[in-house]
Amino acid sequence: MRTPLIAGNWKMNTTVTDAQTLVSQMTGALGRIEGVEVLLCPPFVSLAAVKAILQGTNVQLGAQNMYWEDKGAFTGEVSPLMLSPLCRYVILGHSERRNIFGESDEVIACKVRAALRACLRPILCVGERLEENEAGKTRDVVSRQLRSALSGIGDIGSLVVAYEPVWAIGTGRAASGEQARATSGFIRMILSDLFGDAKASGVRIVYGGSVTAGNVAEYLKQPDIDGALVGGASIKALEFISIVDQAANLKGFRQA
Repeated sequence: MRTPLIAGNWKMNTTVTDAQTLVSQMTGALGRIEGVEVLLCPPFVSLAAVKAILQGTNVQLGAQNMYWEDKGAFTGEVSPLMLSPLCRYVILGHSERRNIFGESDEVIACKVRAALRACLRPILCVGERLEENEAGKTRDVVSRQLRSALSGIGDIGSLVVAYEPVWAIGTGRAASGEQARATSGFIRMILSDLFGDAKASGVRIVYGGSVTAGNVAEYLKQPDIDGALVGGASIKALEFISIVDQAANLKGFRQA
């Protein structure tokens, strides 16, 4: 059984006070929705404050990034050992980390291995740029990113893969349901090639890229898409609640 996952990536938005208010606006309604795992990923500075509010709820907490070393002279970085007492998940390889901050496939691979060592659940983001999509290179890019990030890893039971086409991040230009389904199916084929069908069938693959309450159903109806990584819509309480509610109605628990 693959439990649907709806994850909210708040990016560099909300002060600590804003984060506390936003979570308080959502937790009551989210707590009444069953059959979906809900995850909130606020900025680092708000993790402890949000964790306190989420105590006793079924809403999970995640970080948006991390460094791969446990400690050391790495000014401004946050290590997996710092995160593991605070949260359960960590987003790695997001297109903004790759394209704005220059994170390579090799850097992301180091982060995935470090997250797993710290018993954090990585949400590994993969996806192509617009020019790569238009050149028909989507599968080449996604395959390279997956194979690099998962090299040397044996257990993928806690892994989530997010297909996030770069051209759809924050642009309002989302992939079609069929585009997302085709690439998600390809991702599962790569996972099967690397780890076997049994392990691959248990990995949740979610779609991210300009997801809203108005278009999320198009993705959740697809058989190989197990949820969504939501950006801007996740900092709008009513819209995010609607997305989670639709996931419960459209997916619920289902056989992998």
